[in-house]
Formats: sequence, structure tokens, C-alpha cells
Amino acid sequence: MSGSAPKIQAFVRHDTLPSVAPPVSETGAVKWLRENLFSSVGNSIMTLLAAYCLYALISAIVPWVFNGVWRADSIRDCREVLDGAVGGCFAVIAERWPQLVFGNYPSEHYGRAVIAFLMLFVALAPILFIELPRKMLWFTGLFPFIAYWLIWGGTLWLPILALVGVVAGFAAFRALETKSFFGALIAGLVVTLAFWLFLAGPLSTGLSSVVPLTLERVESREIGGFMINFILGTSCIALSLPLGIALALGRQSNLPIIKMICVMFIEFIRGVPLITLLFVASVMLAYFLPPGTNFDLILRVIIMITLFASAYMAEAIRGGLAALPKGQYEAGDSLGLDYWQSMRLIILPQALKIAIPSIVNIAISLFKDTTLVSIISMFDMLGMIKGPILSSTDWFGVYWELYVFAALLFFVFTFGISKYSQYLERKLATDHR
Repeated sequence: MSGSAPKIQAFVRHDTLPSVAPPVSETGAVKWLRENLFSSVGNSIMTLLAAYCLYALISAIVPWVFNGVWRADSIRDCREVLDGAVGGCFAVIAERWPQLVFGNYPSEHYGRAVIAFLMLFVALAPILFIELPRKMLWFTGLFPFIAYWLIWGGTLWLPILALVGVVAGFAAFRALETKSFFGALIAGLVVTLAFWLFLAGPLSTGLSSVVPLTLERVESREIGGFMINFILGTSCIALSLPLGIALALGRQSNLPIIKMICVMFIEFIRGVPLITLLFVASVMLAYFLPPGTNFDLILRVIIMITLFASAYMAEAIRGGLAALPKGQYEAGDSLGLDYWQSMRLIILPQALKIAIPSIVNIAISLFKDTTLVSIISMFDMLGMIKGPILSSTDWFGVYWELYVFAALLFFVFTFGISKYSQYLERKLATDHR
């Protein structure tokens, strides 16, 4: 029929079209680069600038490292070997590494310090990894006394009697625990301190005269290098955590006097620089002690750094306590638990889990802040670099190599702490996201 629309022939495909590879710009490395590095004009410019800076940095570092001199007797020999080329004088590390690690610790006793260092990881293992047998905690409790004897030497009876004082205090605590947890805790501390102050010294002197179990004595002034940074860091972190828990609980206490003392302590310590406390430990504390009192400098520094860190730990833990809903506190009351049982079984485990990132941040900062002891004439790692090594005419002028070595050593330990905290957070995660 003229004028009518043409008939449309329908077509239905019965065969599947063959697969076609996606465009190059939508797959693989090209897609990743386009989405992450060149997604816009601004990002493209920043990517190119960053690539140029990275290239300049690598082109400067690689020759300095790979052309480095590891065998030389002085910086003059390094320069003769390099003959104008770019390269580091790493021979200073190869020659002076005992001073960097051990300070002036007698070389014939390096084995004792290394054994104590290895034993530390065995002692920490059951605390850091709960899958391990709980029986290993016995060694954890004995380790501080063994390590003291290995590092400082002297009579074995002194750490044994110090351990006896701890056992006596724990026995007093368990005897009074059912009546009053807080009273039992105070009684245990009093018994331990009284035993240490009045009995440990005379008894160790008498027993050592009968059965002399001794190692050659090493004075505290001979301990230095990274060894003293490690001793201060591990000791103060381990001691500041329980003290910080006590301060956090005291700050939330309903007892006005305890709360006021904890608040004043925390606010005062947090308002004072650490270097000020170190000067107090080094210089001023001697004026408040009886004449002739020999109070070891390392012990004084450990006390001051522990007090400093505990104030920050207390605030981190208090944040964890404040983050818990009120129902968690009411749960303990509904189960018939007293205050200390509720804190130990319900509140503190959850609060500490919440505060893990803050606690780890404080621990890492504390470990790095141990380098401040070089200001009070303690030859830690930085003190050894600025003192005996750089003051030597053989190595005067070698800076980058020594400080990079120190930075890498601190990075290894602080990075390990950070990775463990991430593992612990994953291990304790209860939200199934």
C-alpha cells in the first residue's frame, strides 16, 4: 500500500558474542596509576614532583651507601680510599660498634649482657603471646633479678633476697586480700620495702661471707651505649604501666584525698619537661639524701622516667575507662562483684584494649626519650657519639654515618613495638566487621 511505513524485520541473536578483553586503561597497573596517581591535573603534578624528589634522594643515597668504606683506621684513610668520590665512612661503625652498643662496659663481660638480652625475650614471650604456656610466667617473674645480677654482677645473694622480699610482700597481700584488697596491697608494698631497706643488705653481706656466689662487679658508670637506652626503656615501660593504672583508678576514686593526690601528681608531672626531672635525679636529689648515701644514678633516672611516663599512661587509661558505657560498670554490680573484682575482670580489660594505641604511642616516645640522659652526662648511644667517638681525632667529622646507624637501631625496636600493637589489636578485636 502506497504511503505506509516500511515493515521492520526483527532479529534475535541466538549465539553468545565472544569475550573481549577490557580496555587497557581499565585494568592492571595502568588503571591503578590513573586512579591513584594521575586522577586529576593537581594529582598528576604532585605525583611528578614526588617522583623527582624521590629520584634525587635515591640518586644521592645509593652512591653514598654502595661506595662506603668499611675498612679504615681513620677518616683520613676513608678519604684516601674514596679519592674524591661520594661515599660514607662506615669504618667508624665497624671499629666503634662496641662503644655504640655497650658503652664502656668491660669487653670480657659482653657475654653476660647478651645473655640477659636474649633472656628478656624469653621472659616477655608469655606476656606478649597468650597462647604460650602460663608456666613460663615463673621465669618472667625471676628475670629482673637474674638480669640485674648478670649485668651489674656482685653477690648473687642480693637479688635472691630482693626476690624473697617480693615473695614476703605477696604473702602478706594474699593473707589480707579477703578482708580488704586495697589494704592488702598497701600491706604487701610496706612489707616488701621494709625487707629491702632493713634486711636485704645485712643478710646479703652475711650470706656472701659464708657462701660467696659472686660475679665480677660492674659499676653503673661503665654501662652505656644503646645498652643503657634499652635498660631504661624496657624498665620504665614495664614499671609505668601498673603505676599508670593505679593513678587512673585513683583519679576516678570517690575518696577525696586519694583523688586529689592523683590529680595533683598527674597534672604536675605532665606540666614539667622530662629534662627537668632528669636534672633533679642527677643533681638535686642528692641534697635531700643523708650524707654518704650511695643512690645509684641509673636507679634515680629509672624512678624519674617511670614517674614521668606513668602520668601519661594514667591519662591514656583514664580515656579508656571513660569510653566504656555505664552498663559495663553496672554489670559487675549485678554479678555481685566488689570494686576490685569488677575492675580486674570486667572494666580494666576493656579499657586497656581501647587504650592500646595511646599506650603504645607513649611507650615509643618514652623509648626514644631515653636519649635525653646524654644531657646529664650519661653516655648512652648519642652520648657516646657526641663524646668519645667524635672527640677522637681519628673520626672527627664523621656525623651522618653514626647518626644513621643510631636511627636505624632505634627504628628496629620502635617499629617492632608498633607492629606488635597492631597484632594485639587484631587479636583482641571483638567486633566482627
